[in-house]
Amino acid sequence: MLARLDQLGGNVPVDSAARLAVSARATESPVSPDIDGWLAGKRRQPFESTVIALDELVEPEGWRFAPVTGNLEHHSGRFFTVEGIHVQRNNGPVREWWQPILVQRDIAILGIIAKEFDGVLHFLLQAKMEPGNADLVQLSPTVQATSSNYTRVHRGRRAHYVEYFTEPGRGRVLVDVLQSEQGAWFHLKRNRNVVLEVSGDVPVGDDFRWLTLGQIRRLLRQRNVINMDARTVLGCLPLAADDHGGAHTMTEVLSWFTGRKCAEEMSARLVPLKAVPGYWRDADRVFPEQRGTFDIVGVRVHARTREVHKWKQPLLAPHGLVLAGLVVRRIGGTLHALVRAEVLPGHRDTVELGPTVRFMMSGHAGAHADRRPEFLDELLSARANVRYDVVQSEEGGRFLHAETRYRIVEADDVPRQVPPDFRWIAVGQLMALQRHSYHLGIELRTLLLCLNIL
Repeated sequence: MLARLDQLGGNVPVDSAARLAVSARATESPVSPDIDGWLAGKRRQPFESTVIALDELVEPEGWRFAPVTGNLEHHSGRFFTVEGIHVQRNNGPVREWWQPILVQRDIAILGIIAKEFDGVLHFLLQAKMEPGNADLVQLSPTVQATSSNYTRVHRGRRAHYVEYFTEPGRGRVLVDVLQSEQGAWFHLKRNRNVVLEVSGDVPVGDDFRWLTLGQIRRLLRQRNVINMDARTVLGCLPLAADDHGGAHTMTEVLSWFTGRKCAEEMSARLVPLKAVPGYWRDADRVFPEQRGTFDIVGVRVHARTREVHKWKQPLLAPHGLVLAGLVVRRIGGTLHALVRAEVLPGHRDTVELGPTVRFMMSGHAGAHADRRPEFLDELLSARANVRYDVVQSEEGGRFLHAETRYRIVEADDVPRQVPPDFRWIAVGQLMALQRHSYHLGIELRTLLLCLNIL
């Protein structure tokens, strides 16, 4: 029998993976019996997120274009900025480019409170409105806030439950790790991913509900319900035991990963936004002169459930759907995933492990064969053994309707011999690596969550 939290002394081991497995099998909960109806009611609230001209953001206590650099920044000097970046690398089909990029130096707290009810772990999620979300309201962590937010730079209300993650001794830590976000759109962005298990009473606000992993699993099969920040935090849980049956030892995996970092030389230098060639700014937006992958736009927001009821801000607006696909197969009876050492300008150490394929589908329509991602055909042509295929939203606080098609296929005919920047790694080994900072990119973390929980 598994020990309950309130029965545990400081030296009693806890089988977290087994307790999480029990939660994953609990598809219903008397604590939150009608999640669908509750969420539907939240989505019927009168929220507004309207695209406006960038020039409408410029206000004395709002946003401005810095006179020297042209960077888009908040008057407080906090939140985030839109700047330019100049990238040069020694490998790949494109060796040099310029682009706008989001720069957010605040470390956000992405925190989830966990608690046992009748011996089953539940997780406190929030129905949160974000201006860039598809459907506006999605389920987020208990706390999803940058330091600018929870120190109330915006002069709004204090974020609910933030004290659980800023004051020590509130509970037992299940997860606490710094992780990156999209390295193609953020420069050196990192968040603190935390899961804290408590035993005492937690007052539950109207926008919050306790969910089992089984309830979350069902919602992950639906489009745009569990938001990106909840996925990355839940993905850091020890959902699978460390697997020693991998085709490579952990030492060999880390040696390969280190070797890829050494093989990739990249200079990613921030530059003034107005100095970025190939991008233009008019009254409405910042946009690429030729075919690009995103614009920078403005939005006007009204949301009475948020700490501030109305505001304006810029958002990065992608030009299409991103595909993030993972090929898996069994090697020696152990499930392995084909991952790539992915080089992106916003990564803190140049390389993180990404999915088998990640690309913007609209940008590769009719692309020449040498620009076509490797293993794309194996990923898209699979009809049988499709383990997961659902579109999910990315960060709605910084991106406008950014959606990714997450697809996992099992393909035993994909060879074990792969190009140097790819490697078959046991799923259990990837889960072990995920407990460390800056090893797995955000798309791979979502895919592993879906693979393990489903």
